[in-house]
Amino acid sequence: MTHDHWTEVKVAREATLAPSEKAAAKLDSQHKLYVRDRIALLVDEGSFVEEAQLANALNPGLPADGVVTGRALIDGRPGLIVANDPTVKAGSWGARTVEKIVRITEVALRDELPIFWLIDSAGARITDQVELFPGRRGAGRIFHNQVALSGKVPQICCLFGPSAAGGAYIPAFCDIVIMVDGNASMYLGSPRMAEMVVGEKVTLEEMGGARMHTSVSGCGDLLASDDTEAIELARQYFSYLPGSWRSRPPSYDASEPGRDFTRELVPAEESVGFDIHDVIDAVLDADTFFEIKPAYAPELVVGFGLLAGQVVGIVANQPAVKGGVLFVDSADKAARFIWLCDAFNVPLIYLCDVPGFMIGSEVERAGIIRHGAKMITAVSEATVPTVSVIVRKAYGAGLYAMCGPGFSPDACIALPTAKIAVMGPEAAINAVYYNKIQEIADETERVEYVSKLREEYETDIDILRLAADLVIDAIVEPENLRADLIARLAAAQSKDRTFSHKRHGVPPV
Repeated sequence: MTHDHWTEVKVAREATLAPSEKAAAKLDSQHKLYVRDRIALLVDEGSFVEEAQLANALNPGLPADGVVTGRALIDGRPGLIVANDPTVKAGSWGARTVEKIVRITEVALRDELPIFWLIDSAGARITDQVELFPGRRGAGRIFHNQVALSGKVPQICCLFGPSAAGGAYIPAFCDIVIMVDGNASMYLGSPRMAEMVVGEKVTLEEMGGARMHTSVSGCGDLLASDDTEAIELARQYFSYLPGSWRSRPPSYDASEPGRDFTRELVPAEESVGFDIHDVIDAVLDADTFFEIKPAYAPELVVGFGLLAGQVVGIVANQPAVKGGVLFVDSADKAARFIWLCDAFNVPLIYLCDVPGFMIGSEVERAGIIRHGAKMITAVSEATVPTVSVIVRKAYGAGLYAMCGPGFSPDACIALPTAKIAVMGPEAAINAVYYNKIQEIADETERVEYVSKLREEYETDIDILRLAADLVIDAIVEPENLRADLIARLAAAQSKDRTFSHKRHGVPPV
């Protein structure tokens, strides 16, 4: 190799290692980190091994062809990295960009390694469309491989900037999408394109911004204030999951719960709201709850936590928001989280205080029956150790959606003041006796009659009777609930994980 060749290689390599002065200034003005600084924050120091660093090196101005890929350790565990470089033609995709990403997904499939997607890309380069778009190893192969990886390995996405057009599907196929407030966006068509094609005038934030996606569409899971927080959230999320579907999640040192579960924590009167986070804090090890989609469908709370150092998934109704009633979005949120836990061997705890599914023409038109069936499908299919706790009430199909006795939980247990019924007392009495109640002219007599009916109904659904009839497996005092859950989940660790033999179901999506 001549001296000139040595120099050319050195120059080409160095071009991939740092942004130009102008590009660095732009990143700084956007409050963004350089791609390699993002990777350095994510991985263990000195562990990153890069692939195809000199991709497109003969084409000046395209270092690494705009994407950095490779292997690394994250808290001592192996993983793969795909990281767009927004300083190279706005992180857009060329033919070799796509080939690099396809190759990493092939490694993930072969070696069953988790992938961290650090996305900041304007989408495909139209000038390269023939080379990158339609072929067998074109961009479509990325999505095909992501689908094959789904449930096999964790796919974790930090979205630092745009994820435009077809590229928006990379986050969509990931298990979690962490979006940086003010910078991250996802959209199939830009605001300019929307105005041109469908005549709609809309801002980028309204069209596909981080706050919209984390609260309205549900395409985003967590909102981060900056790049550093997004990466820290990705590391935290990964700490609750195994490296692949074949392993169990990591274990940690046990600690005491965040608060005592006193008898006053859950109001006996079902019309009185309370925050289910208080119950979660009383069950889990202190400061270990990692909530997912907190701003989306907040009437349902889902997330990971530690119970005596062991990872569990929590699915909990939230009485403080809309009474904890299940809506279309909350059913979607639950189904995806349950599928996630079941894929990666995370035991499930349901904390049930649910009046049922929402009714009315608006939700019926939105397909609440179909979405409710989707949630019940996920509940039915999950084979991880599972305990359902009736915290206060479980009415109607809400009992089914929260893994009631008919859905093979390893146990369905209840607090002493809990109730299980087709519907609440007021609704039931009105449904059956409405005409008769209206016929009673004297108000005192009417009130006495309704009170008598309510007493009879309450006796019929008494939790002790349901335990005596083997509907539920145990009545547990609040102060003993945590210990009971620890024991039951430990006893269920060896359970058979078979649900049914088939290619796959046809879920009511």
